[in-house]
Amino acid sequence: MIPIEKVKNLISKHKMIEQELSSGNLDKKIFADKSKEYSELNEIISEAKDFLSFENSKKELEKMISDNSSDNEMKKMVNEELNDLLKKNLEHEKKIKLFLLPKDEADTKNAIIEIRAGTGGLEASLFASDLFKMYEKVSNKKKWIIEIISISKSDAGGLKEVIATIKGKSIYSALKYESGVHRVQRVPDTETQGRVHTSAATVAVLPEAEEVDVKVEEKDLRIDVFRSSGPGGQSVNTTDSAVRITHIPTGIVVSQQDEKSQIRNKEKGLKILRSRIYELERQKRDEARSKDRKNKIGTGDRSERIRTYNFPQGRVTDHRINLTLHKLDEFMEGEIFDEMVENLTLQAQEEELKNLN
Repeated sequence: MIPIEKVKNLISKHKMIEQELSSGNLDKKIFADKSKEYSELNEIISEAKDFLSFENSKKELEKMISDNSSDNEMKKMVNEELNDLLKKNLEHEKKIKLFLLPKDEADTKNAIIEIRAGTGGLEASLFASDLFKMYEKVSNKKKWIIEIISISKSDAGGLKEVIATIKGKSIYSALKYESGVHRVQRVPDTETQGRVHTSAATVAVLPEAEEVDVKVEEKDLRIDVFRSSGPGGQSVNTTDSAVRITHIPTGIVVSQQDEKSQIRNKEKGLKILRSRIYELERQKRDEARSKDRKNKIGTGDRSERIRTYNFPQGRVTDHRINLTLHKLDEFMEGEIFDEMVENLTLQAQEEELKNLN
């Protein structure tokens, strides 16, 4: 049960912000922040008011049912109304609980996605390429903007590694459950016996950190420059344009060589570095807050096998929530990606609600 005081506070806060916004005494920055908060409260205020009036409404209906002067037809109608009221109250309670859950400050941010070929040789690099194409298709359908930061191709036309930013509305909240090991089972094009091979690729999704989120001191960085190299290690640039940035306090290392300009490579490298430091700090905070948390959804554990793509059987299975969709082709086309995200989000919320009770 939600404490009544918490619900009353939501209503009081909504009324107070409404008065502040109509006063005309707020500067632009505060007005924008208050407007956003007011808009968020608007989503729950109707349920909060109904939740507060529930007990009185329930007592009135129960009184009508126990009233001997009421005929059976009337009592039947009132009973139905009471059942509807009880159902709605449970729905309202759940929605309010979800609203009261601690907000992930990173949910509204853009994301940096890193995909790397894992075990399985060339087939793993082809699968890494397929995964990236899938996220590209999802982005296109949702009008998200995807920009490649760095890319390393394999001899077979696949990808050894690709790092990209995805920009739009609340991107991190939509993609944060993708972090982990993605396993594929299929017959490679090079397989003459028709045997099914298993290979894997790792995906890491980081909230894109701005300079205000993470302060990186120049004294904490070691920057090495070198010549860009292509397949086989041959030099593809006559100047030292490639950059390796080491963040000394954390030991995080980022290398960037896609641009011909050393300055551009440094800018891109710092963007990735900030996001990795930001994510590291977030993980430390989460671990400190909930050392006994058993929920694995959304933990960003890159060593955890989260999903299997079985091509012979045309299915994709998410192992964290035991969900199997028998529409693999559609999933790889980005058609039913939302269905997977919605199920993962609901399960994560259910786990959070258990912790809240």
